[in-house]
Amino acid sequence: MSADSTFRIAIRKFGPFESAIQKIWQSFQDKTGSSLQLQAEALDLNPLYDSLFTRQGLKDGTWDVAFIVTDWLAEAVEDAAVLDLAPYMQQAPVLDYPHGWVPSLTRFQHFGDAVYGLPFHDGPECFIYRRDLFEDEREQRAFEQRFGYSLTAPRTWGQFHDIAHFFTRPEQGLYGTVFAAFPDGHNSVYDFCLQLWSRGGDLVDSAGNVTLDTPQAAAALDFYRRIVADRAATYPGPEQIDSVKSGELFNQGKVAMMVNWFGFAAVCEQPMSPVKGKVGIAELPAGENGQSVSLSVYWTLTIGSGSRHRDEAYAFLRYACSPEMDKLTTLEGAIGCRLSTWTDPDVNAAIPFYHQLVDLTPGARTLPRSRLFPALAHIVDEMIQQAIGTTVPTDEVLRQAQAKAALIRL
Repeated sequence: MSADSTFRIAIRKFGPFESAIQKIWQSFQDKTGSSLQLQAEALDLNPLYDSLFTRQGLKDGTWDVAFIVTDWLAEAVEDAAVLDLAPYMQQAPVLDYPHGWVPSLTRFQHFGDAVYGLPFHDGPECFIYRRDLFEDEREQRAFEQRFGYSLTAPRTWGQFHDIAHFFTRPEQGLYGTVFAAFPDGHNSVYDFCLQLWSRGGDLVDSAGNVTLDTPQAAAALDFYRRIVADRAATYPGPEQIDSVKSGELFNQGKVAMMVNWFGFAAVCEQPMSPVKGKVGIAELPAGENGQSVSLSVYWTLTIGSGSRHRDEAYAFLRYACSPEMDKLTTLEGAIGCRLSTWTDPDVNAAIPFYHQLVDLTPGARTLPRSRLFPALAHIVDEMIQQAIGTTVPTDEVLRQAQAKAALIRL
């Protein structure tokens, strides 16, 4: 099949993304009569980044359209790897853009008057738990007898650790929680940020200087390394688990609660899920002397600057982000981004807690938008891997990471 007759999309590997894109393309083709043949390839995070950036697949025509997470957008723009959609949007506007989305989902892809992508999948970090376990009267009595307070969604990370201990029952195939500590520069970095922010710390100061060697960072890393290593509280092998795998374990009924993206709670409401109808969400626990903080990172659809099918690519993006297709994406198990989807009666009938996105997303924090952020993320990831894989004191781990990041200014 020649490149001129093929429309190639690079997808972040995740079943709902893959099925949604296939169905959207089929609908798009039926509506437009496009003669192009879809060639979609699903890639894990590191292979996806490598294909898009290291091997310059966005610029050399390998990919017409690509999933790009907001962490990578600054690099894509500075490298001229993706097209500015603004001229296309002036000629053929995207329905309701930007007012059909909450402002936090149209911020990262805007650079001045230029627009470099459209939001495709959202889902802030939240507390996801098994309501059937938490609301069971026998479990509630046993927990209160053991810990002296009520079994509810934890308000602090200390309570989170208690509950993880309580529900870890390997003989029953049940674990209190699961962590995604696979070293991909993403999952454990996001976990660390939540721990840090909820304790009043930050990755950078107001001038953009990296600030890892702080008391708040020490408290955050101490807690994270302790709970991740606690086999009496967490699913084993966290260094082999990414966010998708952790979501799958929860969906299989093997985990009582987790900190993860909203989308993994929504997947649990798919018809064949073993935990359908048993899942609830709540805001995240707070750190000592801190507050509950969430994180918003989202996936955009972008057009590679080397695309041979630019006009068709824009038409596809515009179609994929329409109200109908955003809803389809959601019902496939991903998280549509439009406000209309979040309040849609059919969606909320299928996923009873879906409307809570309206409250969760606007207040969620975002990561620094800089092409240097992926480099910092890998330093933080290496820091976390050292912490959970060795006995090097936390203060020394942080000092080493701070030294590695000394030249980074975001």
